[in-house]
Parts: sequence; structure tokens; C-alpha cells
Amino acid sequence: MKIILSLAFCLFITSIMAQNDGWNISTKDNTNYTGIAVANGHLGILPSEKLFKTEQIILNNVYDKESPLGVSRILKGINFQNINIEIDGEIITQETVSNWNQTLDMKNARFITRFDYKDIASIEYTMYALRNVAYSGYLDIKITAKKNIVVKATASIETPEEYKNPVSTFRILKDLETTMPILQTVAKSRLERHTVAASGTFIWHDINSTREHQRPELVHNKISEYNNQLSFTRTLKKNDNLEFAWTASQTSTQDFHDPQTESERFVIFNLLTPREDLLNQHKSLWKELWQGDIIIEGDLKSQQDVRLALYHLYAFGRGDNDLSIAPMGLSSQNYNGHIFWDTELWMYPPLLLLNQNIARSLVNYRSDRLDKAKQKAINFGYKGAMFPWESDDTGEEATPAWALTGTFEHHITADIGIAFWNYYRVTKNKEWLRERGYPMLKEVANYWVSRSAKNSDGSFSIKNVVGANEFAPNVDDNAFTNGAAITALKYADLAAKELNIEPDKKWKEYANKIMIHKFPDGTTKEHSKYNGDRIKQADVNLLTYPLNIISDKTTVLKDLKYYEPKLAEEGPAMGKSVFAVIYARLGDGDNAFRLFKESYEPNKRPPFGALAESAMSNNPYFATGAGGMLQTVLFGFGGLHLTENGIEQKNPILPKQWKSLTITGVGKEKKTFRID
Repeated sequence: MKIILSLAFCLFITSIMAQNDGWNISTKDNTNYTGIAVANGHLGILPSEKLFKTEQIILNNVYDKESPLGVSRILKGINFQNINIEIDGEIITQETVSNWNQTLDMKNARFITRFDYKDIASIEYTMYALRNVAYSGYLDIKITAKKNIVVKATASIETPEEYKNPVSTFRILKDLETTMPILQTVAKSRLERHTVAASGTFIWHDINSTREHQRPELVHNKISEYNNQLSFTRTLKKNDNLEFAWTASQTSTQDFHDPQTESERFVIFNLLTPREDLLNQHKSLWKELWQGDIIIEGDLKSQQDVRLALYHLYAFGRGDNDLSIAPMGLSSQNYNGHIFWDTELWMYPPLLLLNQNIARSLVNYRSDRLDKAKQKAINFGYKGAMFPWESDDTGEEATPAWALTGTFEHHITADIGIAFWNYYRVTKNKEWLRERGYPMLKEVANYWVSRSAKNSDGSFSIKNVVGANEFAPNVDDNAFTNGAAITALKYADLAAKELNIEPDKKWKEYANKIMIHKFPDGTTKEHSKYNGDRIKQADVNLLTYPLNIISDKTTVLKDLKYYEPKLAEEGPAMGKSVFAVIYARLGDGDNAFRLFKESYEPNKRPPFGALAESAMSNNPYFATGAGGMLQTVLFGFGGLHLTENGIEQKNPILPKQWKSLTITGVGKEKKTFRID
């Protein structure tokens, strides 16, 4: 069934998005504005439609309690990247500019704003979250004078009110030949768990090649301890260019014993490294990331949407920090920045195909918290490891106590085990399997043995859980929970044999006898007492993909046709992605493409296409939805499968709306797959 967009919808899309090319998304419209994060795996910087302003900065894996009696919440950092520009004594505002436009350059991970100020000057600034200097940002500014003008630039370090005891300073550090001006604020997080430090400085680039300009006088103005400012003034003649940068860094006691001094070092490094070298290092690292890419010919809109999804997963992750990715990545504090199954089931599979370094960080994040999971299992009367539904830096349960998911949504433990075996399937890294993979799979399997209850007929049930469909709490034999447990048990058995270790015989026995309930016509029941209620998201259908427990076409189609109409409109974006993958694998390109579009189009927010969690919400960027969309392309249309032999392609299918699909950088061999 071909999607037919209404004329009004087409005009709306055309008005808010300039379809430049597959790497750039531009806009000239700043109404109804949702920004796109510029991030590097440690910092997330959210640009604004307001000139030279940043909405917020998110600090990865840095938490404090949201309130004295609340759970942990990821920190909104000290805002180190707000600038005011005055020309001839007047602050530039949105009302005094023309030809305003913004562009997200995904290839080089930079965010560019351009505009004209009256008939006096043209201005361009580019925002980076430096991939190479990962605790810092860089704002590169160029002002071209159309008349003789006086420019005043003021940079601010603004501390959110929730912080305690900020100390704001300006110092000029010196060695024998170099002076290094540093604006800085150091403060305590909301309940004083962490000390956070933000430092910044101006950098001046040569105006032209014919004359040098001395560093202008810097003026420090501490509005308050919460608003620390530094400014300079320069006179420009007609046709002169003023090129300068504001670079800043932010660190905390989560990562550094002395964040105050460390934040200064990052700023000094950026100050004294030539701009071209610094930015080329950033671009080079992004070039490496884009070795894993998805290229769609014949449908520019889909190309931009898919690449924007992949851009966000790359921006929110790193291969060198053993951290995970929250549902909203580094774009917001939504869901408190906690780590859910969203990572293992939705974001991780595309990354596992296209970037094993980031994928390794995601699984290592869990491995580093295995001891806490083992402790939790003991606390609840089980064996093995029992992972929290919401995880923070501690590895303990971080879900609010009132949310039943935190106490009962146990499939997360199986999801983690599955991710671990899949990492080995792709990399064949036996050393990792021995040190991290098998120890995890063993404890996961032991948990499910202890969690299962034997029935009178010799089968096993897993009782009192919240499944993937969270509309049905405290049920027995949830289909996805049981299916994930079966899969994790089988994978533990395979991992033991791979290392020539004798597996526990119970793993295979339980895997073969855990219940999956059926309706009389053979349709899979979501849980033992399911009676046709609407569902929040895919649950039963996950047994077909990614678990491959249900594979006969008759049952697969019954499950698809029964459960798709039951998906709630307010459910999360990734639900229909599962249906799209399955239809693609069945060879039904029309239904696959329909569901592919339905899985994210209603969730897009102007002007760049940021994804909200659902069609009814406005909380982008939803990295989980990005993962689901990418899985449709990779594992559905692309026909890629994770097998015991690694990554294999089986029966790819090209949507008729596309001319070709090319997937590059797949697996450790960096293979390319093309479908015409």
C-alpha cells in the first residue's frame, strides 16, 4: 500500500525543511522550533533559534538526586555557550536581522547559523561539540562588516539556579611566553553530590594576511555568581572580517578528582591548538564514524531521516568511555537520563552492525555493573544477576518506586544477555567473551532458572512481570519476557561451549520448557490471560524479530494481523518498526515501507525532523525511535541477519520508492551491501 501524503502536509513539510542534500538539513523558519543536539558522547549541547544562544547542556553519566526524596537525575550542566553581540552599541536580536537560516551538517557534526544584521554586517557562527576534546565545545564566529562598525562580544557562563554555592572568577594564567585568560564557574550540583566546573576563553583568528591584531582588552563583569561574563570590543572597517571563537569545557567529580583544574586544561589546549588542526581532528573522527553509513538513492527525504537517526546514535555514544545511551540521548533530561532496555533492544543492533567500538561501550557499561545486578538478585531472593529497569552510574535500581516497571519489568536482564552474545557473534572476540561475555551470560542464565516456576505438566512459567507492553502489569507468562529468557538461556549454553566450558544442563532444559501461550487459532497470546486489550508497543511480535522464536509464516502473519491494530496511538515510536522489519523479511515491501514511515513520520518535529517519543508527545530527540527506524532499514530492507556465522544477508527487499540502498562499513570487515 503506497503512502499518499496530503497536499497540505506536503506544503507544510516544504515550508519548514529545505531538502538540500543527504548530509545537510536547513531551515529558514524559526517558529514552532525544536532544536537538534550537537553532542560528542560526553556533552550534549542543544542549540536555540535565538541568536548565539544555547538552550541547555547535558552531562553524560553525571547524576544527582532530582529531589531529597527522589531518584537520580542526569545533570543539566552549567551553560557555557551563550554570547551577546553588540554592533555600534545595539545588541543584535531576532527582530533586527534578516535572511536568518540554520543548517545541521551531519557529515561534520556542526550546526551553522547565518544572518544579516540590518545593512551593516553579515554574521555566521558554527557550533561544535568537539569529538576529539570530548569535554568541550567550540563556537566559531565570523562577522563581515558592510560599513565601519564597532563590535562588542560578551560571553557568559550561566549556572542553573538549582546549583549550589557557585564561585565565579576570571584569571589570566601565564607561563614564560603565553597568557591564557580563563573565565570560570565552579559549583555544587543540586544536592551537592558533585562539583562541576565550567571554563571558557576567547580565541582570535587572524583578520587577514596583511596585518596582525593584538589581543583586545578583556573586560570581566560578574553579574552574579550565577552569571559570569567576559567581553571585548573591536573596531572594523568596511569589508573587514572579524573571526574569533569562544571555546569552553565542563567537567565534574564524576570523571575527575579535580574538575576545576581539568576544565582549564581543556580550554588551554583548545586555545593553543591551531583552529584548523583542532577542527580537522574533530572532522576526521566523524569521517571514521561515517564509514558505517546508509545511502538511499531516489528518496531524499528518507535519506535525511535515516542519516539523522544514525547521526544521533553516533553523537550520543563513544567507543572509549564504556557508557550507554539513554532514551533521549544527550538531548534532554527526560527519563532522568537513565539507561533502559531501549539501549540493548533498539539502539544497540544498528550500532553493532556499523560501529563495534560504540557497541562495545554499551555492553561494557552493563558488565561494569554486573556485581550490583548480582546483589539485586540476592536481595529479591533469586540467583545470578538481576539488572535494574532504569540504571544510572551506580548500577542500582533508579526507577521511581511508584513505577511498577522498576520492580517487575524483568525482561531487561534477558535483553542484556542477548546483546552480549550478539556482540560475540559479530566480533568473534574470544578474549572479550571469556572476560566479559560469558561471565554475564552465565549469571543471566542462572537468574532465569531461579526466576522460573515449574508447572504440574513439567513446563516452566515466569510469573508476575511487566512485559514490553507496559499497559499490562503483573501478568504471568508474558510472551516477550518468556521469549527473551529462552533466548538468553540458549545463548549462555552456546557461549559456554564456545569456551570449552561444560554448560549447566538446566539452561537448555528450561529454555525448552518455558511456556509461550496460544489462542485456539494458533495466534500467540501476549500473556496467560490476555483478552485482546490494546497494547502500548510490540510485544508478541518481538518473538519473530529479533528473537526468531516464531518463524513459521502462518503464525508470523497471524500475529502481525492480530496485534498491529491494537497498537495505541500514544505508544512509542519503535513499535511499528518491528512490524516493518517482519513484513520486509516476508517479502512484503509495501507493508514494510508503510510501517517504516508510520514508525517515525508522525513523531517528527520541525524544523529539522527531530523525533519525539510518540505522535502525541514533544520530547525529542528519541534515540530509541531512531534505533527502531534504522533496524527497519538494516535488518528489514537490507536483509541483514545476526547469525552464529556473523552478519549474513538473506532476501533483501528494496522499497519501490527507492532506487537503491547501500549499507557501508558493516561488521569488523567493513563490508558493503548494495540493493538495486
